Amino acid sequence: MRQPAAKQRMLRNIFVPARGQYDNIGDILLRRQLLDWLRASGPLHVYVGEAPDGYADGLGLGPDDVQYRSFRRWYLAALASAAHGRASYVFKPGEIQLTLIGMKEHLAMLPVLALVRARHGRVARVGVGSRNFAPLPRALMGPSIALSNVSLWRDAATAGYLRQGSIMPDLAFASVGSNQTRDAPEEQGRDVLVVSMRSDLDYPSLAWLAGVRAVAADNGLEIWCVTQVLRDDDKCGQLATDLGGQALRWNGTGHDEQEQRLRALYRRAALAVSDRLHVLVGALTEGAVPAALLVSANSDAANSGAAYSDKIARHFAAAGLHDVSIASAGLSADEIAGRLQNLLGRRTAILAGLAEAQQELQTVRRLLDQVLTTESVR
Repeated sequence: MRQPAAKQRMLRNIFVPARGQYDNIGDILLRRQLLDWLRASGPLHVYVGEAPDGYADGLGLGPDDVQYRSFRRWYLAALASAAHGRASYVFKPGEIQLTLIGMKEHLAMLPVLALVRARHGRVARVGVGSRNFAPLPRALMGPSIALSNVSLWRDAATAGYLRQGSIMPDLAFASVGSNQTRDAPEEQGRDVLVVSMRSDLDYPSLAWLAGVRAVAADNGLEIWCVTQVLRDDDKCGQLATDLGGQALRWNGTGHDEQEQRLRALYRRAALAVSDRLHVLVGALTEGAVPAALLVSANSDAANSGAAYSDKIARHFAAAGLHDVSIASAGLSADEIAGRLQNLLGRRTAILAGLAEAQQELQTVRRLLDQVLTTESVR
């Protein structure tokens, strides 16, 4: 009787792009987490483009990781490795704009994906979310998704739109943070309220500012405005002035150093107020309660001219965390302070939800490793 095909662990070269917005530390959080996951599954060949040194340092690339700044060299290396049956490909995590420009990875890499699959390599996409949902880009994404062994989206709207694959929490939730006592009571060292707001959206109203000041005063919290994305830096300084707080600003260099400065503040924060997803996620992984205090109806959108998007709410929902967004338009200062205070009261439940999301992400990690390293002996 014929025996079932045996399974063996095969470590192929893993080609993965890690380019991102070089002024955005949030992009580093996602890409570094994925790279850390992948190292056990095979040697990494990482495309970073014209990244400044600080960005590359923030990715945590090691001496065994092959780093490429030339797309052409990386692409040709991927084709050569795939032709020898030694390559797998993993898409970068994060947000994609489903436009011809935004989809260039998913279209340009099709020859590589086809050759990888023809030679029994693996293709994976984890932690990806769409910014827009037009019909034509969905059709163009079809071949890329069809060539993938696994597609895991970071929000339900993207999964429903693309009609294939499953949902997972955003990769940034996987960070365990450097604070070993993030679930300790508030009185143990949490004396900060962090604020970070997008530069491309409306400035907060007087009621918004007064509500934030009030909840800080009521809880004995020191207000710190922070820059996690360089283009927000001027707004950070202005908010610090208007809120009567201090500012942790950034000049765009030393990404890894700025991340550590931010995390040090997040470890002290009882509450993080922002309309940037990865400010809230980064602060949460260090034990702060996240509050998406949206300035106007479209404050959660990709930019000020976009139609309303519930980006933060849907990404937190995919991690099992709900009701962290507050639409402040039309609310009084007292109402805003009350909503923020209510979130502070849910800290234990929110941290428990984070722990569950992190367990789910470990399951995703094991699945990804299995997909990339196990194949039938032919």
